[in-house]
Amino acid sequence: MRIDPNTSRLQKGVRAALSAEALDALFLAARTPRGWLEYPVSDETLHQLYDLLKMGPTSTNSCPGRFVFVRSKQAKELLAPALNKGNVERTMMAPVTVIVACDSKYHEYLPKLWPHDDAPRLRIVNDTAFGEEKAFRNSTLQGGYLMLAARALGLDCGPMSGFNNAKVDAAFFPDGRWKSNFLCNLGYGDDRKLHPRGPRLGFDEACRIE
Repeated sequence: MRIDPNTSRLQKGVRAALSAEALDALFLAARTPRGWLEYPVSDETLHQLYDLLKMGPTSTNSCPGRFVFVRSKQAKELLAPALNKGNVERTMMAPVTVIVACDSKYHEYLPKLWPHDDAPRLRIVNDTAFGEEKAFRNSTLQGGYLMLAARALGLDCGPMSGFNNAKVDAAFFPDGRWKSNFLCNLGYGDDRKLHPRGPRLGFDEACRIE
């Protein structure tokens, strides 16, 4: 269906597309920093970040993602031994490093998050493998929402998997309930240290319409 751009949003029955500026901020001009400017990320910004990302959809509104904002020098030093060598300097320099994790007992919140039907919670309780797969998939999804929310707030993101999950979990989640998924540095990137943007696959290489 072709839509007349002069027709109002209510008449269209669809949401208006974001502006070119917003698309640049979220996708087209956004980059993964190699260095950081010395600007702090405030508590207020981190609260805004979570308030945005939590609105992204998850299966049965399960919301298994958990987020540890590693910002203090003491916490960064606790994280450092778990990092691959190539990620240490950029992580120590980043204003914040987020541990994107999942809660292994996320089903305990389903009576609050999915109150009209207890079947999803019971299935997770009775099928551990299903529950773990669902937690991993949806916490990863929430990590993606975190990055988009961060970019929407003017932050840059440096996601990474170059670290030892077991060491992170031992240092930050000794009770074993939360489990790390991936890390993401946050802050204001130093554009002077950017590498040329890498190529992407074209539509015909990565997509099909059937």
